[in-house]
Amino acid sequence: MYPLNASKVEKHNALSPVPSPKSAPDAFMPLLAPSPLAPLGNSTLPILSGICMLNFSAAENMVEMTAVDCWGLFAPFLANVICCPQLQATLTVLIGESSKTSGLLALDMNQAKYCLSDVQKILTSQGANENLQQICSIWPSNLTEGSCPIKDVNAFESTVDLSKLLAACKEVDAVKECCSQVCQSAVSEAARRIALMGFSLSNPIKESSFPEQSTAIDDCRRVVYRWLATKLDPDGAKKVLRRISNCNVNEVCPLVLPTTRNVSRDCRGTVRNQTACCKTLANYISHLQKQSFITNLQAFNCAALLGMQLQKANVTNNIYDLCHITLKDFSLQVGSQESGCLLPSLPSDAALDSTSGISFTCDLNDIIAAPWPSASLGSTASCNKSISLPALPAATSSQNVHGKKARTSLLFAFFMALAAL
Repeated sequence: MYPLNASKVEKHNALSPVPSPKSAPDAFMPLLAPSPLAPLGNSTLPILSGICMLNFSAAENMVEMTAVDCWGLFAPFLANVICCPQLQATLTVLIGESSKTSGLLALDMNQAKYCLSDVQKILTSQGANENLQQICSIWPSNLTEGSCPIKDVNAFESTVDLSKLLAACKEVDAVKECCSQVCQSAVSEAARRIALMGFSLSNPIKESSFPEQSTAIDDCRRVVYRWLATKLDPDGAKKVLRRISNCNVNEVCPLVLPTTRNVSRDCRGTVRNQTACCKTLANYISHLQKQSFITNLQAFNCAALLGMQLQKANVTNNIYDLCHITLKDFSLQVGSQESGCLLPSLPSDAALDSTSGISFTCDLNDIIAAPWPSASLGSTASCNKSISLPALPAATSSQNVHGKKARTSLLFAFFMALAAL
């Protein structure tokens, strides 16, 4: 546990104040210096509430990794793909670990308030952004059972088919799970089963009539994941949780699309002035490029979503092809050449090096045309067998970001871009 006051600082060794350097992939690594608000090597130990009973040292490595994934200035730009899924997984594992002594798979509201505050303090002390609750929309209620009627471990285990759940979720295929949903289906089945327990015998309800989507089932899914975390080591639990969350991450477009009024005005029908159309489209997309880093699958979905909006506004021509728009044009731009950085569609983490700073895997190279919607092309690429997108960046030009000059240029350009937002 973290010390409750400064006098215990010298005795504390449960969590290292600065995460240990992690080995980073060789290819496509924009090296990002840490936020000026959280300098490397200058972490301080926080004063915690003394009320939260979570054992933070039980998931020490996950806590450290979360601080790196949610590092200072970069957390909002990595929130959707890296930071928030890692934070959510860490909270799930921490509550799961605490259930081994408390016998409960949820915190009460009072505990939840103090524990979430303590988690934020610990992460901030290690360099994480100080506004993670707002960035990731995680609130004390997310640490409770919510409207799920079961939080007691014994009651859970007597209600759910444990062997079936473990068999489905002990190993989760990072690629196949998003389409086959083997673990997700087992979790939903378990959540549905315990949600039904909330109805009294005097008010019976047929299982078939219980809605698939309900607040109770959603809350019970969190309880199920916490129980799963108790049956796996923290690293194994993290893999399962991150891989499942990544399925949801890649299903949608996380970008906010502004009104397409100007694009539809200059590009509708038969495009008479290609220059004007492409200039307006480029201006529109430049607003998207200031929002966040996204995966290649998310970029696919964003391109398809924008294309459908434009088609509804009478833009009939494939203006992506006309204006040479690629998937990378939808993500945050980095480097002196303003190349779009697409994160891998598989779960990934940032890395911390005491001399280089923060880095993460980023595809600056693959040129994939943005898809213009058609009758045969759905709005999501996650399970579309006709779409071939690399799960990880191809290592074809890693030298572009290697070497002192390239790193310096990339760092400078990225910081200038962030400063302008």
